[in-house]
Amino acid sequence: MRRSEFHRAVEDEFGGRSVAIMSDLVLGAIGNRTAAEALESGVPPREIWAALCAEMDVPPERRYGVGRLEPRRR
Repeated sequence: MRRSEFHRAVEDEFGGRSVAIMSDLVLGAIGNRTAAEALESGVPPREIWAALCAEMDVPPERRYGVGRLEPRRR
């Protein structure tokens, strides 16, 4: 998962709360850091996304592949 995919996934899933969730929610699974802090310190976006999903009880069907653009059709 790229950073751009991560940010798109967070925005798609959490909408208007995404900025607050990224900067305020401390995630134990990634070393008691916020998602923003974890990104800055080099934690892979996929790992942060998994921690956010677990903490916020995102249903499994919305966890995998969220944030990815649809393939281009030729």
